[in-house]
Amino acid sequence: MNIPSKHIENAVDQIASLPGIGRRTALRLVLHLMQRSEAEINDFSNAFIEMKANVNQCSTCGNITDHEKCSVCNDERRDQTTICVVEDIRDILAIEATESYKGTYHVLGGIISPMDGVGPSDLNLDSLISRVATGDVNEVIFALSPTMEGDTTNYFIYKKIREYEIVISTLSRGVSVGSELQYADEVTLSRSLLHRQPFKM
Repeated sequence: MNIPSKHIENAVDQIASLPGIGRRTALRLVLHLMQRSEAEINDFSNAFIEMKANVNQCSTCGNITDHEKCSVCNDERRDQTTICVVEDIRDILAIEATESYKGTYHVLGGIISPMDGVGPSDLNLDSLISRVATGDVNEVIFALSPTMEGDTTNYFIYKKIREYEIVISTLSRGVSVGSELQYADEVTLSRSLLHRQPFKM
């Protein structure tokens, strides 16, 4: 693709670096942005700059927040004794959309995947174990995608927390094996949470 402007080409390269965006789509988006006013472009770019500068990870669970603690951890109506362990923020959004879960979360920031060079030390595990060790937790729900990597991560965490007197459960297999949790429909995900099973090795 021969682009007659290095500035447009640089912009296309940046847009195309986003997941799921090819160069043709990136060029179409860049040409659309070219039609916008300078003020609109400034607002567009400033939104990302401000996001990067001001969005934090919750000090308790790792969820995204504009403050020290996220809205879930700060909500006194939530069951603080139940922790739902998820891979990333998108899984929280998927579960919250079901409106059927009233506990808290813990975001790992990934799953154990040796093929991708991701080990236990790369995940947000120590803070989860610390939360369980306080004695204030009654149940930990594994809500990782039902893949080999997800099951490996579940088992690793299970070994770390099984000594504590808590219920360890996992989503029922209404979520298809091998699928990504974030793509499950709300009804299936809701039922998987409601009919969760004791975690077994």
